[in-house]
Amino acid sequence: MKIAFVGSHGVGKTTLCFDLAAQLKRRGVNVDMVKEVARHSPLPVNRKTSREAQLWILTTQVAEEIRASSHSDVVVCDRAALDNYAYFFLACGRDLAVEKFVEMWMKTYDLLIRVPVLSEAQDDGFRDTDVVFVREIDRKVLALLAASKTPFLDLESLPRAEWSSAALGAVLEHEGIRQGRLQAR
Repeated sequence: MKIAFVGSHGVGKTTLCFDLAAQLKRRGVNVDMVKEVARHSPLPVNRKTSREAQLWILTTQVAEEIRASSHSDVVVCDRAALDNYAYFFLACGRDLAVEKFVEMWMKTYDLLIRVPVLSEAQDDGFRDTDVVFVREIDRKVLALLAASKTPFLDLESLPRAEWSSAALGAVLEHEGIRQGRLQAR
C-alpha cells in the first residue's frame, strides 16, 4: 500500500507523514517513509527552479518510492508525483510528456491525502514562504486532482488537531489493512 500526502509546502505534510508512519509501526506494520526529495536537489527550487530541477525532483521521488516499496508493506510519501508536477507546471508550463508520465505514476498510489493551506508557511531556511506562491501551488494541486478525477481524502474541513487521526482512519479503512497488519490481496 502506498499513501501520499499532497499539497503545498509548509502546510504540515511532513509532520503527518512521520506521525502516520509511527502509528502504523506501533501496530506492527512494516512501513517506510519517502521524505520530500526537493531538499536534496542539486539545483535551485521554489520560484528559482528550472525544468531540469523539477525533472530531477520528480524522477528522484519516483525512484525513492520504488526503493521503499521493494522492502515495505506500506509506504508513506511526503508528496506525490502530482504535486511535484504542480511545481513543474507553474515554473515551466504544461508538458504533455511529463504529464502523461505523472498520470501513469498516479495509479500507483492507494490513498492520497490533501493537506490544505491554513496559515502562512513557517520559514525553515529552505522553502519559499511567499504566501502567493504557497497558495498558487495549493490551487494547482487542487486543479490537477480535479482534472485527473483522482479520489483523495481532503483534510480541509477538519480541525488540524484531527488530521492525524483522520489519516490513520483512512489508511485502516482502506483495503489491505486489517487488524493492524497488511493482508495479502
